[in-house]
Amino acid sequence: MDIIFLGGLKIDTIIGIYDWERKTKQTVILDIEMAHDIQKAAATDDIENTLDYKAVSQHVISFVEQSNFFLVEKLAEEIISTIRKEFKVPWVKLTLNKKGAISGASDVGIIIERGVK
Repeated sequence: MDIIFLGGLKIDTIIGIYDWERKTKQTVILDIEMAHDIQKAAATDDIENTLDYKAVSQHVISFVEQSNFFLVEKLAEEIISTIRKEFKVPWVKLTLNKKGAISGASDVGIIIERGVK
């Protein structure tokens, strides 16, 4: 299976459990890998035969900007769920980075995979 990916997608959202986090948007950075067979798109050179990563990114940006979760775990699960449902993607790997969440750490977050590759 082939992989289509989005790397370093920065989105501002409300995320966190502390009072200040409920009032101030923070930036999350997403790396998304999605399984998709690109053979037909490669043969036809037609965007209708592939996974349109621009459409995926616009959908994810809109979803995350409007979200209001306490935990990054919940946000990550919901992002993957919406990608799999809306774009019929059989497998997704998501890295969600919440830079600055821990003093002294340059990166903090989670990596999850759902579906069959």
